[in-house]
Amino acid sequence: MAEQARLGKGLAALINSNEIDNSSSAFVENFDINSIDANPYQPRMHIDPEELIQIADTIREHGIIQPLIITKDKNSDRYFLIAGERRLRAAQLAGLRSVPVVLKDSSPQEMLEIAIIENVQRKDLNPLEEAYAYKQMQDEFGISQDDIARKVGYSRVAITNKIRLLAIPEEIKEDILNENLSEGHARALLGIKDTTSMIAAADLIIKRGMSVRETEALVRKINYGKGSTTRSWKKTDNETEKYSTELSKKLGYTAHITKMTKGGKVVIRYNTRAELQELMQKLL
Repeated sequence: MAEQARLGKGLAALINSNEIDNSSSAFVENFDINSIDANPYQPRMHIDPEELIQIADTIREHGIIQPLIITKDKNSDRYFLIAGERRLRAAQLAGLRSVPVVLKDSSPQEMLEIAIIENVQRKDLNPLEEAYAYKQMQDEFGISQDDIARKVGYSRVAITNKIRLLAIPEEIKEDILNENLSEGHARALLGIKDTTSMIAAADLIIKRGMSVRETEALVRKINYGKGSTTRSWKKTDNETEKYSTELSKKLGYTAHITKMTKGGKVVIRYNTRAELQELMQKLL
């Protein structure tokens, strides 16, 4: 019950609400599957192939119980999918020629909103997919973060924090998409101002299987620990940052190379005596 409240009105309520024009809506039991194109505003970037095979097997045995939601492409005789991408792909995989649909007259904004609501309800989006979708609602359709929060049942602060994830380096985004790092890990890493240190810290977190709480502690040590700190490091050029990242990955510890007037310095962070001993074994 609490989860339903968090997700706001839900997909069914959104489809039948005053927020979306429901004046033109019709059920068609057998609709030509080849006339339906993917939703161009679909926020999900990846669908598990094994999951599609399982859904296709279920469809072969029981058919499609919940109809797809589609809308007419105003520039052609084609139709765009609004909700039900996995069912559509699985139906194609199962060899179906027709599918049950609800035909709605929907705007691009409504296509995005319904796709987001459907995926959020089913927890199908990873944190970055969610963040990209909310950013698109904000930038492309001019929807405020307050309104986005109301539509999906989050607080405005939660929406802001999710969109902030897009500021994280591409290397770490890949780890999030591959589910090597959680949203909590990513939010903690955003507290590191230095990109090189952030990437190195992410590698260390994955390597050691660190929890979000351990990650937050690591970030505090990087930012405010004894010895050299992130805040005291000078800004470096791209080449030096590249070498810092490569060295950090090779050692498994956060390393930072700083150019100076004459030469430079290499700082490698460790937290315990055991880590120092391990580091020395790698270096000597």
